[in-house]
Amino acid sequence: MNSPEIIAAPLATHGIALEPLVETHRAGMAMAARDPAIWRYLPWDASGGEFDRWFNATLALEAAHRDAIWTVRRQSDDRIVGSTRYLNIAAHDLRVEIGGTWYAPEVWGGVVNPACKYLLMQHGFETLGLNRIELKTDARNERSQKAITRLGAQWEGIFRRHMVMPDGHIRDTVYFSVIREEWPQAKAGLLARLASFETACETSAS
Repeated sequence: MNSPEIIAAPLATHGIALEPLVETHRAGMAMAARDPAIWRYLPWDASGGEFDRWFNATLALEAAHRDAIWTVRRQSDDRIVGSTRYLNIAAHDLRVEIGGTWYAPEVWGGVVNPACKYLLMQHGFETLGLNRIELKTDARNERSQKAITRLGAQWEGIFRRHMVMPDGHIRDTVYFSVIREEWPQAKAGLLARLASFETACETSAS
């Protein structure tokens, strides 16, 4: 069996575009990343003066094909609103993790996250032929855990004292996954959620 080449490719749905990360995204992404609340539960803090170092390291991972990294753009106003990626890529085992995800707070709770997850899972299962997609989050981050559950992912357990955070906190990490056999049900749920956002937009515009 030949392993797929797992790299970022342009993807889009429901007014959200995922663009492979390039240098010209730097300024727009820096604007989106300014709020420290974005980084509270992530293992780095790219707000303020740390952004360029984070962006340079992220570009290097992309160039080395260590991670497949996307910039998230809202097509209605052409604004960059975040970033996401495949990481912990195991091409031979047909497995990736969706992670390194962050969004500007203005889009939290809206269409952006389900649209991005739909695109990444559809690409993973239907184009790349993956067996498994993993997701994880800080055990303190209840908002993220609820969001992951709404994607149709299955809770798998907690890695205790798993990571040392920038503030010194030793984080427990909650793991979830979607496997190939579960994708049709998860896909149906995501499409229904995305359709509900469309309906809400049409109602507010009328």
